[in-house]
Amino acid sequence: MIACTLCHTPAAPFAQVGDREYFRCPCCQLTLEHPDRLPSAEEEKGQYDLHDNRPDDPGYRRFLSQLADPLMERLAAGARGLDFGCGPGPALAALLTENGFPCDTYDPIYATDRSPLAHHYDFVTCTEVIEHLHQPAREWQWFADHVKPGGWLGIMTRWLVDDAAFANWHYRRDPTHVCFWQPETFQWLARQQGWRVVLAENPVVLMQKRPQH
Repeated sequence: MIACTLCHTPAAPFAQVGDREYFRCPCCQLTLEHPDRLPSAEEEKGQYDLHDNRPDDPGYRRFLSQLADPLMERLAAGARGLDFGCGPGPALAALLTENGFPCDTYDPIYATDRSPLAHHYDFVTCTEVIEHLHQPAREWQWFADHVKPGGWLGIMTRWLVDDAAFANWHYRRDPTHVCFWQPETFQWLARQQGWRVVLAENPVVLMQKRPQH
């Protein structure tokens, strides 16, 4: 048994695939890799550097529009946000800014200025990031603290919806993907932190912070 990295409940063995060992939390339903097998920061950067995600790539922009379009429909004019985990080419921040939603950027490897993390935002986006988190409880607490009441958190990550296909799932095979999220996991977070969950088509989840009354 190991502790879930999201809710700290003891997690039970779920699957062994080659030398990678996975656990499932009975409380929040997160599936996570054994913490002793997590990649180093150097290994992570080496994998990320293989990606060619340029801000001016039309195909990449279409990919990001899966999140950007339904998010922008819900934002008030001029809403200001942060792209958390923007990567080396902050295409999503550029797309949102061009559409009238100014967007700061932060990435622990590629955009390391932490000053944006001190602010509160009308929206935060997090695309293809949360599956990489070694300590997701930390980042989710930051989201809960820094998205303004009534604001939005836009998440993009492939949901784990077929346990039988897990071993051969392309998302699992990425060596930097170490935790896998189910719709039930987002519902658990909503109950714990006060979000309203909108499950768009896989892989997009929109979560609205409960407004203050």
